[in-house]
Amino acid sequence: MTDTLTAAAQRILELRTELDAHNYRYYVLDEPSIPDAEYDRLFRELQALEAEHPELVTPDSPTQRVGGEALSAFGEVRHEVPMLSLGNAFEEEDLRAFDRSVRNGLGLQGGDLFGGGVEVEYSCEPKLDGLAVSLLYRDGKLVRGATRGDGTTGEDISVNVRTIRNVPLKLQGSGWPDVLEVRGEVFMSRAGFERLNASQAEVGGKTFANPRNAAAGSLRQLDSKITASRPLEFCCYGLGQHSAEPAATQVGMLERLKTWGIPISQELKLAKGIEDCLAYYRDIGERRMGLAYDIDGVVFKVNNIEDQQQLGFRARTPHWAIAHKFPAMEELTELLDVEFQVGRTGAVTPVARLKPVKVAGVTVSNATLHNMDEVARLGVMIGDTVIIRRAGDVIPQVMQVVSERRPADARPVDVPQQCPVCGSAVERTQLIKRSKGRETVSEGAVYRCVGRLACAAQLKQAIIHFVSRRAMDIEGLGEKSVEQLVDEGLVGSPADLYTLQFEQIVGLEGFAEVSSRKLLEAIADSKRPTLARFIYALGIPDVGEETAKVLARSLGSLQRVTQALPEVLTYLPDVGLEVAHEIHSFFEDEHNQTVIQHLLERGLQLQDQGELGAEFAASTTLDGLLDKLNITSVAATGAKKVADETIKRLAASGEGKPEQAVRVQHVAELCKDWLSFSVLKGVNEKAKQALRDFFNDDGRFNKAKEIEQQLIDFGMHWSAEKKVLEGLPLAGQTWVLTGSLEVMSRDVAKDKLEALGAKVAGSVSAKTTCVVAGPGAGSKLAKATELNVPVLDEQAFIARLADYGISAE
Repeated sequence: MTDTLTAAAQRILELRTELDAHNYRYYVLDEPSIPDAEYDRLFRELQALEAEHPELVTPDSPTQRVGGEALSAFGEVRHEVPMLSLGNAFEEEDLRAFDRSVRNGLGLQGGDLFGGGVEVEYSCEPKLDGLAVSLLYRDGKLVRGATRGDGTTGEDISVNVRTIRNVPLKLQGSGWPDVLEVRGEVFMSRAGFERLNASQAEVGGKTFANPRNAAAGSLRQLDSKITASRPLEFCCYGLGQHSAEPAATQVGMLERLKTWGIPISQELKLAKGIEDCLAYYRDIGERRMGLAYDIDGVVFKVNNIEDQQQLGFRARTPHWAIAHKFPAMEELTELLDVEFQVGRTGAVTPVARLKPVKVAGVTVSNATLHNMDEVARLGVMIGDTVIIRRAGDVIPQVMQVVSERRPADARPVDVPQQCPVCGSAVERTQLIKRSKGRETVSEGAVYRCVGRLACAAQLKQAIIHFVSRRAMDIEGLGEKSVEQLVDEGLVGSPADLYTLQFEQIVGLEGFAEVSSRKLLEAIADSKRPTLARFIYALGIPDVGEETAKVLARSLGSLQRVTQALPEVLTYLPDVGLEVAHEIHSFFEDEHNQTVIQHLLERGLQLQDQGELGAEFAASTTLDGLLDKLNITSVAATGAKKVADETIKRLAASGEGKPEQAVRVQHVAELCKDWLSFSVLKGVNEKAKQALRDFFNDDGRFNKAKEIEQQLIDFGMHWSAEKKVLEGLPLAGQTWVLTGSLEVMSRDVAKDKLEALGAKVAGSVSAKTTCVVAGPGAGSKLAKATELNVPVLDEQAFIARLADYGISAE
């Protein structure tokens, strides 16, 4: 044997061993350790070597079979017609070569300089990323389900496939063959995947890396009750054994199956010639992220069934079908280092520095690691080979470590003890969970630099946020300009922006005379922000644009916002106790108070300040306040009983209108009167004891009186005179905007919806009232369709606004 042949034989052996291992992990364990693109590269290398050295091809080569072995936990199923794989096209020329091969195989004219020759019809459908299965129907009834397995022998998953809701247990209509084996893909939609992972996380269960793994793991549960609880779906793409041909064409066959209740792809189309196929591929590629499910390419099949039979098969793939793959969303690369970035709130975040690799058509050299808990979950070390995923515009992220490729000199990822920017201490955050009568402290996932605005990174990010378009909207202050102003010592807090002089900035990089004057004009123009913009610009942790609007609309003035106690803030919609404490702590901080004072002293005049929001003012009751005091063992029903009894006793004493006159003091008197309080029905003994303990504790009793006094001061105590509430037509509704609107911007549309009382959310859920979808709408539109949420186009939306007297202008 020559040296060249020996080297080829050795490499072929290595590739077969590696591919067999990956097949086992992918098909048997459902735990793939490399992305599909890497597997395809290894497979193509093996194919090329075997093509060069056909004498080295053996029957057990991965190129001669499909998949892996059946799990011993399931019974085996022998496929009467083998479940083969598909050849892959990665480039346009690969697809054209496939078309030429088909035309040659059918003896069709190939075309010349004056024409393209006879065009072949192809069926086109997305290539779903799931698990291939077969469903066997006899006399129209489902009798067996099986996985593909190694293509010849699969696993009997009959009990599990019967739990998939869109798999018919009995075929509809009539005319189906006595024996009909339907083949297709079991998959999980993105929305279903998100719901599954959320529910798994809640109970501390295993979460899945992607929908494909989730679908495979769910379908192959030994306990079919678990499978039944998972959001699995089935989509048919072809047939196995069948006693009669349903139709003469691939598309006709699938359409016929659809009439019998078998689900097929809604994207199924017929293409006339290879140019139509390429157009379909490009169209689906553009809409890929807007589909409700993951796909990794497009499948093209010769449409005529007789032509398929004439073209026949290779060892593992048909000559009449091909999968045109999309650029891989996942790739392998090396983790060169982990650096730590400091954000606006001081969060010290690990960022992966990677050996550059092309993912989904874009070269990626950095990826997010989120936080140190994620680093620990992944088990990632510097020097590891990792799987990187990039989907659409989502920031690339490290998905998995290929542990078997870990080098001997791999190093652990350690959090720096000092901030990499300012040298201040880095501390792990604490999570404070507040519940009835107690606080539980645990370690958080985030590490923070304690340097605050003395840290240049935090200062820069805080000012970048402060001047951003949705905050103070100071045009001309981009990231580089802000960094320059901070580095030059001209800006040490947001308030310093309003003391900048022409002489200080002219001549800085990017600032000539005209641009300097324009910047100063933009800063001056920003001095009259709405209260909501100003609150958002301050960068309060956990306070986004929507919460800032709620604070401004409900409390009505900066003074009330800064003074509001956490328990009072929880009367706001969508503000829980944790966020309320963040807001209160921010305004209690002396440094923040100083910055706000300087901003106001330097000319900021907040607009839209006024009275307390009418709905907010009317939101308080005595029992509601008792419930918000978070007294151990006292639920809302118990608080209502105590409040009603207090009001009843006050009425008996003849002190005016008891509903308005009642105070926390009266509740305390009731609870301390043990003989009278002990006979109160509807409140258990544990709750009564907790109430008595609470009001006997001077500190907690005084806190309750402090909260009540603030309700009085704000004019929202139940004794205060209430305004007549005029309900807004869309109050309580949640709308979502997606795509690009043409008559008005999405910001304008959002303002109009909020003016009608609606909440405008950034994601679609079952609680969404309506979605407004413009051109280019993507995943949000797909999710709305899946959840049956009403959808309006822009013209219908404008007509709806007009119904409420709102102009589109």
